[in-house]
Amino acid sequence: MSTTQNPAEGSARPSAVARRSLILWTLGLAAFVVLLDQVSKVWAEGALAGEPRIALIGDLLGLRLVYNPGAALSFGTGMTWVLTVVVVVVIVLILRTMRRIRSTGWAVALGLLLGGAVGNLIDRLTNDPGFGRGEVVDFIDYGVFVGNVADIAIVLAAGVIVVLAFRGVGVDGTRHGADEATGEADPAAEQATDQVADQGIGQDTTDDERRDA
Repeated sequence: MSTTQNPAEGSARPSAVARRSLILWTLGLAAFVVLLDQVSKVWAEGALAGEPRIALIGDLLGLRLVYNPGAALSFGTGMTWVLTVVVVVVIVLILRTMRRIRSTGWAVALGLLLGGAVGNLIDRLTNDPGFGRGEVVDFIDYGVFVGNVADIAIVLAAGVIVVLAFRGVGVDGTRHGADEATGEADPAAEQATDQVADQGIGQDTTDDERRDA
């Protein structure tokens, strides 16, 4: 005995599989960012502690170990607890948004953003002076501020999000204004056109009958 598959169910399954793949890809990218961030911080604390600034490109780029109680890129010092709460909220929002993800670009953006946020949150929760108030390890000196790998991931995520927003790409993969760009007709307009066509056909038929009479 054969069963007939509902076409809607058949089309929904690949979509669900693709969404799960993007979610796993996003989490994998985030995990990679966290790992790279934490390993680089361990290296920095071991290799740069007590050392003067190491210039890589003059005053533009160098290595210098600092402990930052503020936000990314050394902003917001003195607000450690508030920043910790904000980061936790951001992480929760990212995880909730991931359930709707159907765009590779947004998978990259959210993966980088999640990894950067978690990387710095680990410092907040585990470093001195205490839980939730820990200082973030920064060691990449740009001359005007000092950052870390997590900060780089956050900045890259912001850049990707700006590009996606400019192109009108939503988290679910839809493009805002795509109907107009592709010339897709408005259903209401199509219905009105059909009605006019039907009336025209009816009028032509009536005229033909009159001539035959």
